[in-house]
Amino acid sequence: MRTAIVLCIMLLFGVGQVSAQSDEAVIQTIYKSSLTNGNSYSWLDHLSNKIGGRLSGSLNAQKAVEYTKAELEKLGLDKVWLQPVMVPKWERGAKEEAFYETENNKYRVNICALGGSVATDENGLRAGVVEVQNFEELEKLGRSNIEGKIVFYNRPMQADLISTFNAYGGCVNQRYAGAMEAVKYGAVGVIVRSMNLRLDDYPHTGSMGYGELPVKDRIPSAAISTNDANRLSEDLKKSKNLQFYFKQNCQQFEDVLSYNVIGEITGREFPNEYIVVGGHLDSWDLGDGAHDDGAGVVQSMDVLRLLKISGVQPKRSIRVVLFMNEENGLRGGRKYAEEAKANNERHVFALESDAGGFTPRGFSFDCSDVVFSKILGWKPLFKPYLIHYFEKGGSGADIGPLKDENIVLAGLRPDSQRYFDHHHASNDTFEHVNKRELELGAATMTSLVYLMDKYGTNPIPESTNIKD
Repeated sequence: MRTAIVLCIMLLFGVGQVSAQSDEAVIQTIYKSSLTNGNSYSWLDHLSNKIGGRLSGSLNAQKAVEYTKAELEKLGLDKVWLQPVMVPKWERGAKEEAFYETENNKYRVNICALGGSVATDENGLRAGVVEVQNFEELEKLGRSNIEGKIVFYNRPMQADLISTFNAYGGCVNQRYAGAMEAVKYGAVGVIVRSMNLRLDDYPHTGSMGYGELPVKDRIPSAAISTNDANRLSEDLKKSKNLQFYFKQNCQQFEDVLSYNVIGEITGREFPNEYIVVGGHLDSWDLGDGAHDDGAGVVQSMDVLRLLKISGVQPKRSIRVVLFMNEENGLRGGRKYAEEAKANNERHVFALESDAGGFTPRGFSFDCSDVVFSKILGWKPLFKPYLIHYFEKGGSGADIGPLKDENIVLAGLRPDSQRYFDHHHASNDTFEHVNKRELELGAATMTSLVYLMDKYGTNPIPESTNIKD
C-alpha cells in the first residue's frame, strides 16, 4: 500500500513538472528521448528483417499484426486491440521473366507484375510493342494500330519538380489505369515504365485496376525498370519488328480476414475526443517495406511511448492506428472511419506518416484557414530542429476517410528526393533507413501531437467534456 502511495505521488509530481514546463522544454525533452532512447529503429529492424514484406492477406502481414500488438501491449497503454477488416489477397507467384528481340539481338528485361494484375498464360505473352506517353496517344493511334500488341507506357516522372510526390502524381495514372484503357483498343498486354526518378535496374510494382472489366477480358500488366524502359524506347525506333515477351504467374484469391492494430492512451480531461497517429502495416512484397511504410508504423508507435516517457499525460485520448491494406485497397482506413462514425467518436486530429523514414522537413495540413493560422504560431517551436515546412495540402490516404468539418488532418513531410528510388521496389529494405533520421521523424510527430492535444483546434462542445 505504501509503495502504491509513493508511486502516485511520483506520478503527480511528474505531471506537475510537465505542466509547468514551457512548450520549448517539453519538445526538447521529446527530441532528446527519441534520439537517445528511441524504439522506432529496433521495431523496424524486426518488421523488416524478421518478418519482411507484408502484402495484405499474407502470412507475413498476420505476423506483423501479432508482433505490433504485442509490442504496444508492452508499453502499458490503456487499451490495445485488433479491429477486424476483410482485405484482398493477391499473390505474385513465381518470379516474372521478360526479354525482347530485335532483328539482331535479344535483351533480358527487369520486370515485375503490377499488384492486382492477372497472369499471362503458362507459355507467357509474346507480341509487338506500341509505345505511348499517355491515354490521349492511345486514342489517336486507335484500334488499328494497337490491336494484338503490348502497350508500353513510357511517361517518366517529371525531373524538374522539386516535390517528387507531385512528379509521381503526374504519371501514376498510366500504372493504375493503363490496362483498363489499353484493352479498349484491343491490346493484349501492358508494360509500364517504373515510377522512379533514378535510372536503375529495379522494377517498381504498385496497385493497378481493371474497373468493371470482366475477368475474361483482363490483360496482364507489368512494370519494367527505368534503364530497360529507355533502352526499349531506343530500340523501338530502330526495329519495326521488335517482339516483347513476358511471363507472370500472379493470382487473385477471395478476400481474407485481417486487422488494424490500435493502441490508446485515454485522455485525462476529454477522453471522448480522439487524436490519431498512424501508418500502414501492409507493404508490397518485393522488398521488406522499410520506408513504405514500416517507417511510418514504428514512428507512430513511438509517439505514444515518447509521450509516456516524457511525462506527458494527454488531455485527449490518443490512438496509434496501424492500418492494414493501404497499398491495394485502403480497406483498413475505410474500416476505421466506418467504425468511428458508427460509435459516434469525435476525432479532432489525425496525423499520418507514409512518405518514408528520411529527414523530416515539416507537415502538410488539411484544415481551415483559421485553424492553419493557429498552427503557424507553433512553427518557431520546430525551427531549432530544422522543421520549416508548414503548408496547407494533403494528409494521408488512410486518415482521409475520417475527414469531416471537425477534424484537422496532417501528413509528416520528410525530404522526398530519394523516396521513389525505393518506393515499391526490391531495394525498399532496412539498410536504406537511417536510424537518426527515423528517430527525428518520430520526435517531430510526437511534438505536433503534444501541441494539438494541449491546445486543441476547435471549441469543445459541453457534451464532450466527460471525465472518467
